[in-house]
Amino acid sequence: MVWRSSLLTAACVAVIGVLALLPGSPARAAAQPPWDTPGTAARDALFFHPQIRTRSAPRSQPPVLAIVGASFTAGVGPGNPDQAWAARVAGDLRWDAVIDGVPGAGYVRPGVGRKGPVAAEIARVDLRALDPALVIVQAGHDDIGVPASLERQRVAQAVAMIRAEAPQARIALLTVFPGRTHLAAARRTDQAIVTAGTAADRQVIIMDPLAGDWNFVRVRAGLHPTAAGDAWIAATVAGILREHGVFAQPIGDAGGTICDSGIPVPASSR
Repeated sequence: MVWRSSLLTAACVAVIGVLALLPGSPARAAAQPPWDTPGTAARDALFFHPQIRTRSAPRSQPPVLAIVGASFTAGVGPGNPDQAWAARVAGDLRWDAVIDGVPGAGYVRPGVGRKGPVAAEIARVDLRALDPALVIVQAGHDDIGVPASLERQRVAQAVAMIRAEAPQARIALLTVFPGRTHLAAARRTDQAIVTAGTAADRQVIIMDPLAGDWNFVRVRAGLHPTAAGDAWIAATVAGILREHGVFAQPIGDAGGTICDSGIPVPASSR
């Protein structure tokens, strides 16, 4: 992937608020982890990890991808946002991307640090400034148990918010990832998301791991993917996007300015 400088750099700074960067300056910035003790705990943790990476300018501007979501988006499992399905999809598409993952967040649940729910993440990435071609929302598992009527309401609100702030963008919803328990409740939540999403936007792209019985390599806790599992999810998401007319940039026109952030949580947590 070719990392590049573009007008999105300024947008990235606005989203995570940690770095000022002149166009064309090679840089990589990452906040220090809250602890630096070696061993399993540090290795398996997902640290707050904002970053901007840039290199030479491409021949044309690639589209912009915005992804907001929960622990799967943040990189829980492999413990590294660079290995999460979201960063991999952006790399496969060779699009610029802004990625915001909050473990535990849903359309209703606020998640770790109360950095969610989804509506708060959408507001944080500032879609008006980004003008994305595609917005992906990954959420649902952490809302299992929320009343279906409330879930539908919040999904509809999230889709309406995206549509208002990025009227030209395609919208994709990546719904519930199944765990080992509470399958009936998971199905109710999943159906609420699908029903509300398709009602709010007839063109919405639904990617449904629960209904599709997605089978990928998971960490020992049994919910989150390993790095290999994330690669499988990314390939599956990319395939669904292709089916809906979303294609990768030609190699010669590759982009790749990526902003991402995560929150400290154990790799095996929600």
